Amino acid sequence: MLNRTDFKMSTRDFVYETIRESIMTLDLPPGSAISEKEIAEELEVSRTPVREAFLRLTEDELLIVLPQRGSFVTLIDLDHVEEARFLREQAEVGIIRLACDSFNEYCLQQLEINVEKQKQAKMIEDEKTLFVLDKEFHRLLAEGTKKVRVWRVIQKMDTHSNRLRKLSMELKLNWDQLVEHHGEMVSAIKAKDCQRAEALIRTHLGLLQYDQQALKLEHPEYFSK
Repeated sequence: MLNRTDFKMSTRDFVYETIRESIMTLDLPPGSAISEKEIAEELEVSRTPVREAFLRLTEDELLIVLPQRGSFVTLIDLDHVEEARFLREQAEVGIIRLACDSFNEYCLQQLEINVEKQKQAKMIEDEKTLFVLDKEFHRLLAEGTKKVRVWRVIQKMDTHSNRLRKLSMELKLNWDQLVEHHGEMVSAIKAKDCQRAEALIRTHLGLLQYDQQALKLEHPEYFSK
């Protein structure tokens, strides 16, 4: 979990970010019960910021409160996943086309370093690091094209997809394609080949669609239907 002393954030934000991270990384799996009292004791805070965090997480569709039963982490909703994929595709196609037109040498170097780290993580089967680097690659694209706010909107919408992606990483699905796609995107951006870059990002964002059936078979209890 996060250490509040490492960040300049309020207690309310610290509690929210800590619980959210635990949900997104599947430390709190879909369907698991979550208690205000237990969270408050674990984080050594009062119940008030925990209650506020629960409300925000309910708005994020990451928690659901069932009367007389308690609060639970939401199951992964594949309709939600598809909506997020649609949004990401529309936004990231535009972002990668901008990258082909405007990326400078420094931005390209950051992407190349990221891809090399991905290769190393894949080699030693470090799924946690690969998951972080995958997310960072797309963030670097947004930062390099001055579309960070767009990236934040995507992340707000992408909660169910991110959990599905984390589960896919744990089961080592499509690792080769994921890293290969990122490397090819960098090559396309360097060559200013917008059509190639666009085709790659569309194919890349579609990987989760192929994983869904395998993931549901492995963990049917994580899915809403």
